Amino acid sequence: MDVRDMLQAKGLRRTRARTDVLAILAEARRPLAHQEISGQTEAADLDRVTLYRTLTSLSKAGLVHQVRGVDGVHRFCAHGLGSMACPGNHPHFLCQSCGEMSCLEGQELPWVSVPAGARVTGKQMVIYGVCAQCRDAEA
Repeated sequence: MDVRDMLQAKGLRRTRARTDVLAILAEARRPLAHQEISGQTEAADLDRVTLYRTLTSLSKAGLVHQVRGVDGVHRFCAHGLGSMACPGNHPHFLCQSCGEMSCLEGQELPWVSVPAGARVTGKQMVIYGVCAQCRDAEA
């Protein structure tokens, strides 16, 4: 499914900002921080507020999810519609050296019992350490 079709399916206007940001996230196939997104050529001319509002609207529409790393940085990942990107129901790994986050696909988040009457509105698990490339560079 094309990103323009994804926006239309969720009832969002297909603005250039939404189309470009969703395409960047879908192509990355991993969670990206605000700074990583704005560093892409397609998003270089978007100001911080426009990018923030775009990510918020994509999140509210269910097209992306947000993961907060132990470093306090929020990263965004496109949800899978058809064959595109991260479905969101898995843990993530954060390299504390380079700051890159990756999806740990194929590993579902654990089931947790919550108090009676409670409603879960989100869940995430971030595993952190040093990625292979950073570990090799340190050696």
